[in-house]
Amino acid sequence: MLPDLHLHTGRCGHAGGTMEEYVAAARQRGLGHIGFADHLPMYWLPPARRDPGLAMAEEELPGYIEAVQRLGRENPGLTISLGIEADYIPGCERQLEQFLARYPFDYVLGSVHYLDGWGFDNPELVGEYSRRDIDELYRQYFQQVQQAARTGLFDVIAHPDLIKKFGYRARMDLRELYEETARVFAESGVCVEVNTAGLRAPAGEIYPSLEFLRLCRHYHVPVSTGSDAHQPAQVAFGWERARQWLEAAGYREVVVFKKRVRKAIPL
Repeated sequence: MLPDLHLHTGRCGHAGGTMEEYVAAARQRGLGHIGFADHLPMYWLPPARRDPGLAMAEEELPGYIEAVQRLGRENPGLTISLGIEADYIPGCERQLEQFLARYPFDYVLGSVHYLDGWGFDNPELVGEYSRRDIDELYRQYFQQVQQAARTGLFDVIAHPDLIKKFGYRARMDLRELYEETARVFAESGVCVEVNTAGLRAPAGEIYPSLEFLRLCRHYHVPVSTGSDAHQPAQVAFGWERARQWLEAAGYREVVVFKKRVRKAIPL
């Protein structure tokens, strides 16, 4: 079974279930390798302005790390990695670097959820799409994704075409943006994530699109897999379709991580 390296916990304020329930779901589905990658505290804001419904509080981070490590010890036969999902905010690279350096993560997922402060994947803010030029929005998004990859702070770029989440599609041909982004991933040494959460969203499609993923394969960008589960029932969600997506793009292996070092395993 494909590893699931993108599991959240209740600490982020918008997920449910206990960590033990996520582990039990992984075992039930026959997974041999999982990774928790909950949302890093909103490091770019002062503590008083951080939204507890979007990411864990800073004081919760040590407990999160201890819980993942404990579950790893308690579950022989199931590899449980310590990951984190960190938002990329332009201009705040130094703060993020310092934050990440304090903790023993196995891997860091880099995400773009904000464009000029707008949380574009937040359903409460979806009305903003109607006020934007959709093609320009896609250009801005992919430019920021490329910036994230170039920082060297991330092992994986998560859900790399998240901008399609609510079904707002660019009018222009995206191949040039896809290819440019795939080249940047390759040059920067980051992995691309195949993330099945898009199947649960209005987009109705895995992140990234098959065309984008094929270009990543063309440029020899390694790939990881994640369900982005926010409930135990979502662990390994859409896993057969994820495998089909990978195979259709030409991938024959995926990666896992230990202490920020990646290892390839066959599909």
